[in-house]
Order: sequence, then structure tokens, then C-alpha cells
Amino acid sequence: MIHVPEELAASQAKYNGEAGRAFVAALPGRAEDFLGRWGLRLAGPSMHGVASLVLPVERADGTPAALKLQLLDEESEGEPVALRAWAGSGAVHLLEHDPETGAMLLERADHTRHLSRLGDEREAVRILAGLLARLSAHPAPAGLRRLDAIAAAMLAEVPGAAARLGAEDAALLADCAAAVREVAGEPGDRLLHWDLHYDNVLGAEREPWLAIDPKPLAGDPGFELLPALTDLGNPDPAGFRWRFDLLTERLGLDRERALAWTLGRVLQNGLWDVEDGEPALDARQVVIARALLAR
Repeated sequence: MIHVPEELAASQAKYNGEAGRAFVAALPGRAEDFLGRWGLRLAGPSMHGVASLVLPVERADGTPAALKLQLLDEESEGEPVALRAWAGSGAVHLLEHDPETGAMLLERADHTRHLSRLGDEREAVRILAGLLARLSAHPAPAGLRRLDAIAAAMLAEVPGAAARLGAEDAALLADCAAAVREVAGEPGDRLLHWDLHYDNVLGAEREPWLAIDPKPLAGDPGFELLPALTDLGNPDPAGFRWRFDLLTERLGLDRERALAWTLGRVLQNGLWDVEDGEPALDARQVVIARALLAR
């Protein structure tokens, strides 16, 4: 019997309502279907993220793999497209894919070896920067979400969101929006992972580190940098600036454009916070935005 973790059921119900509950109810049967369809054998207990069930499996020839089952939506439908484009260069291989359900069979990395646990903060930032550079070197395939559409939607939401914040946070939101307006006409065409934080990088045998769980879109790599700045410890403003300098240098980015798109991610997260009823912007992202704006 396939075990569906309670935490996954709770998050699906919270974020996807009735569709999420129906997805969770169907998971045991769906998992059994794909185990048979792709000739797989269970090789360990169920794992999960916020939105997906992941089962460690072995293929008929003994190759370790991971069966990922998720609700098909705007974010997840682009994942196999990106993985095919990267073809294993810096990211896990896509071995099988079912377009109807979004089920994927993936190269299995080591879920016990997250980059966040490396123990050397600066080396972890360097490793993540190298992966970002490799992944964003690829042109985005057709059909992915585009950063220009995301930017336009964000800018349209700013006046209403700012009215629900205190004066200082509203002013910062306006500064972020102004920066995005400066670059919105050149949104870029690179293949972005969009969610490459340190827990989405796992140790592996084929390469030392591989990216997992992309939420891909087409755009400017500057829009990729914020997770590398916010996660992994609690740097002071000088530490944030060191990370930003390393990332922009390693990715070969124009610093002013990268700054504008990084502020775009702060803007995006701030708008989400307001939508969720938060009374203020995230404190760490406020520190990052002010540290970068002060340069």
C-alpha cells in the first residue's frame, strides 16, 4: 500500500482545495498504476514536498530512480520541458513522463545530501552560482511562462497592495516596482529554474550536485538570484552584497539589470505576502532590498 504523508494531504487541501483533496485520494491508485506501467519496484518509504509525492524506486534493470506524482498545473507542466532541455547538465535526468497526469520518472539523487547542509556557506553559494550559470545558459523552449507577462501582472497589482501596507513597506514596494519598469521591456529569453534554493540541490553520483524541482519560465537570469541571497544562514548586509557580487560575476550579468530583476523577485514575494493577508513585507527580504539599493 502506498503511504501518502499527512503533511502532503494538508498542504494540498490548503493550497488547492477540492482539487487537492481529489489528487491526494487518487495517489495510491495512481502510484500503483505507474509502478506497473513503467516496470518499477518500490525501494524505500514515501517522500514529499509541498505539492508532490516522491517514491524511491528501481527500474527493471536495477537502476535507482524516483517516481514523482504531482497535481498538473501552470508550474508543474513546464518541469519536463525544462528537464529535457537541460538533458542532465546540472539537473536530474527525466527518464519517463506522462503528459496526461504530469507523472515523471526521474534520476534519483541523494535526498539526505542537501546543499544547505554542506557546512561551508561560501562554498555552497559558489556551487549554487555555478549551477545557475549552467542552467540559465540554455535558451528557453517555446511554450513556457514568460517573465514579461509576470512583470506586467505584478506592476498592475502594486497600487492595491501598497495601500494595505505601512508607509515604509509601501515605499519599498514602489521602489521595487520602479526598478522593474526600467527593465520590463527586455525580459530575457533564458531557461530559468525559478526556485533554485539550497534545498533544491542534492548530492549525486553522476555529478557532485544536481538541481531538482524546477518551476521553469523564460526570462532574465537576474530573476533567479533572490533564493541564493535569502536562504542559508542569516548574513548581514555586507554578506548579502558579497553573495550578489559573486552571483552576478559567475553568471556574467549586468549588475544594474540583475539588481532590478532581484528587486522584481522581492516585489513578487511581497505581493504574495499581501495577498495572503500579511501586514508587512518579509523582514529579511526588506534587508536585502535596502542593502542592494544602498550601493
